[in-house]
Amino acid sequence: MKILSPLDRKKARIEIIPLIDIMFFLLASFMMVSLTMTKQRIVSVNLPAATTAQTSLKPDTISLAVDAHGQLFYEKNAITLDALETLVKQRLSANKDLPVYISGDAATPHGAMIAVLDYLHRCGVTKVAFNVKPLASQ
Repeated sequence: MKILSPLDRKKARIEIIPLIDIMFFLLASFMMVSLTMTKQRIVSVNLPAATTAQTSLKPDTISLAVDAHGQLFYEKNAITLDALETLVKQRLSANKDLPVYISGDAATPHGAMIAVLDYLHRCGVTKVAFNVKPLASQ
């Protein structure tokens, strides 16, 4: 014979809302830490502004910079066009669709930018883009 207790029996509950809060906190923390771990390997140049500029960073790219004096840089190191040719051909052998981004100072002579662009075209690069900064809203 079963005797019932006059007190209500409470069932155990598993609370998952604190678990969800902790997971979102960990996700946000890892995202913030991963943003500080990126390495900037470019020369600081004063980029020209464009109204249709978008940011797009991809891991397998070549970033070149041309300063106001026409000097060419690859990952903050000065490089000649001949050394650039061997570097580009080596990277193109691994990836035929390798994108190349060229950052030019606003005061860079147009001829220096075209010389780099023409040299990349002769090396076999098919995807070239110029880095610009978004135009500040007026």
